Amino acid sequence: MNKEFEPLTENENRIGKLIVEAAFEVHKNLGPGLLEKVYEVCFVHELQKRGLNVKRQIDIPIQYDGIVFQEGLRLDVLVEDLVICELKAVEQVNPVWMAQVLSHLKLTDKRLGYLINFDVPLIKDGIRRIIL
Repeated sequence: MNKEFEPLTENENRIGKLIVEAAFEVHKNLGPGLLEKVYEVCFVHELQKRGLNVKRQIDIPIQYDGIVFQEGLRLDVLVEDLVICELKAVEQVNPVWMAQVLSHLKLTDKRLGYLINFDVPLIKDGIRRIIL
Protein backbone atom coordinates (compact mmCIF):
# COMPACT_ATOMS: atom_id res chain seq x y z
CA MET A 1 0.00 0.00 0.00
CA ASN A 2 1.28 3.47 -0.90
CA LYS A 3 2.30 5.45 2.19
CA GLU A 4 0.37 8.51 0.95
CA PHE A 5 -2.95 6.71 1.32
CA GLU A 6 -2.31 5.11 4.68
CA PRO A 7 -4.28 6.61 7.56
CA LEU A 8 -2.32 8.19 10.39
CA THR A 9 -1.40 5.82 13.18
CA GLU A 10 -3.20 5.93 16.52
CA ASN A 11 -0.03 7.36 18.04
CA GLU A 12 0.21 10.14 15.43
CA ASN A 13 -3.44 11.04 16.03
CA ARG A 14 -2.92 11.03 19.81
CA ILE A 15 0.13 13.29 19.53
CA GLY A 16 -1.73 15.59 17.14
CA LYS A 17 -4.58 15.98 19.61
CA LEU A 18 -2.13 16.85 22.41
CA ILE A 19 -0.40 19.39 20.15
CA VAL A 20 -3.70 21.15 19.48
CA GLU A 21 -4.55 21.09 23.22
CA ALA A 22 -1.15 22.60 24.07
CA ALA A 23 -1.58 25.35 21.45
CA PHE A 24 -5.03 26.20 22.85
CA GLU A 25 -3.64 26.35 26.39
CA VAL A 26 -0.76 28.64 25.45
CA HIS A 27 -3.02 30.95 23.45
CA LYS A 28 -5.61 31.03 26.25
CA ASN A 29 -2.95 32.12 28.74
CA LEU A 30 -0.87 34.47 26.57
CA GLY A 31 -3.20 35.68 23.81
CA PRO A 32 -1.87 37.14 20.56
CA GLY A 33 0.83 39.80 20.16
CA LEU A 34 4.00 38.27 21.60
CA LEU A 35 7.22 37.12 19.96
CA GLU A 36 7.39 33.68 18.35
CA LYS A 37 10.12 32.56 20.76
CA VAL A 38 7.84 33.19 23.77
CA TYR A 39 5.15 30.98 22.26
CA GLU A 40 7.71 28.31 21.38
CA VAL A 41 9.08 28.08 24.93
CA CYS A 42 5.60 27.92 26.47
CA PHE A 43 4.27 25.51 23.81
CA VAL A 44 7.15 23.11 24.44
CA HIS A 45 6.50 23.34 28.18
CA GLU A 46 2.82 22.46 27.65
CA LEU A 47 3.77 19.48 25.47
CA GLN A 48 6.22 18.24 28.10
CA LYS A 49 3.52 18.61 30.79
CA ARG A 50 1.47 16.23 28.64
CA GLY A 51 4.27 13.65 28.78
CA LEU A 52 5.63 14.17 25.29
CA ASN A 53 9.28 14.10 24.26
CA VAL A 54 10.01 17.38 22.49
CA LYS A 55 13.04 18.82 20.69
CA ARG A 56 13.42 22.48 19.66
CA GLN A 57 15.23 24.11 16.76
CA ILE A 58 16.30 20.93 14.96
CA ASP A 59 18.64 21.23 11.98
CA ILE A 60 17.56 19.21 8.95
CA PRO A 61 20.45 18.33 6.64
CA ILE A 62 19.87 18.40 2.89
CA GLN A 63 20.98 15.46 0.76
CA TYR A 64 21.84 16.34 -2.81
CA ASP A 65 23.96 14.66 -5.45
CA GLY A 66 25.18 12.08 -2.95
CA ILE A 67 26.35 14.78 -0.53
CA VAL A 68 24.86 15.72 2.83
CA PHE A 69 24.79 19.45 3.48
CA GLN A 70 24.50 20.22 7.21
CA GLU A 71 23.55 23.85 6.68
CA GLY A 72 20.07 22.86 5.61
CA LEU A 73 16.79 23.82 7.15
CA ARG A 74 15.70 24.21 10.75
CA LEU A 75 12.39 23.13 12.18
CA ASP A 76 10.88 24.72 15.27
CA VAL A 77 9.55 21.77 17.26
CA LEU A 78 9.73 17.99 16.79
CA VAL A 79 7.34 15.98 18.95
CA GLU A 80 8.06 12.32 19.79
CA ASP A 81 10.32 12.16 16.70
CA LEU A 82 7.06 11.89 14.71
CA VAL A 83 5.31 15.23 14.33
CA ILE A 84 6.70 18.56 13.14
CA CYS A 85 5.40 21.89 14.43
CA GLU A 86 6.29 25.19 12.76
CA LEU A 87 5.31 28.13 14.95
CA LYS A 88 4.55 31.66 13.84
CA ALA A 89 3.41 34.88 15.50
CA VAL A 90 2.36 37.01 12.54
CA GLU A 91 -0.73 38.91 11.40
CA GLN A 92 -0.81 37.24 7.99
CA VAL A 93 0.27 33.69 7.19
CA ASN A 94 2.48 33.45 4.14
CA PRO A 95 1.65 30.45 1.88
CA VAL A 96 5.38 29.70 1.68
CA TRP A 97 5.20 28.44 5.29
CA MET A 98 2.87 25.61 4.26
CA ALA A 99 5.49 24.69 1.66
CA GLN A 100 8.14 24.92 4.40
CA VAL A 101 6.25 22.39 6.56
CA LEU A 102 5.81 20.10 3.54
CA SER A 103 9.55 20.32 2.82
CA HIS A 104 10.37 19.49 6.43
CA LEU A 105 8.04 16.49 6.32
CA LYS A 106 9.60 15.19 3.10
CA LEU A 107 13.20 15.74 4.23
CA THR A 108 12.61 14.01 7.57
CA ASP A 109 10.32 11.27 6.21
CA LYS A 110 7.55 12.28 8.63
CA ARG A 111 3.83 12.27 7.80
CA LEU A 112 2.21 14.79 10.14
CA GLY A 113 2.97 18.45 10.65
CA TYR A 114 1.32 21.55 12.08
CA LEU A 115 1.66 25.19 11.15
CA ILE A 116 0.56 27.12 14.23
CA ASN A 117 0.16 30.90 14.17
CA PHE A 118 -0.38 32.34 17.65
CA ASP A 119 -1.04 35.92 16.49
CA VAL A 120 -4.77 35.36 15.87
CA PRO A 121 -7.85 36.28 17.94
CA LEU A 122 -9.04 32.62 17.87
CA ILE A 123 -6.34 29.94 17.93
CA LYS A 124 -8.52 27.52 15.97
CA ASP A 125 -8.04 29.88 13.01
CA GLY A 126 -4.26 29.71 13.45
CA ILE A 127 -3.79 25.93 13.34
CA ARG A 128 -3.19 24.12 10.05
CA ARG A 129 -2.65 20.34 9.99
CA ILE A 130 -0.58 18.94 7.14
CA ILE A 131 -0.57 15.23 6.31
CA LEU A 132 1.85 13.79 3.79
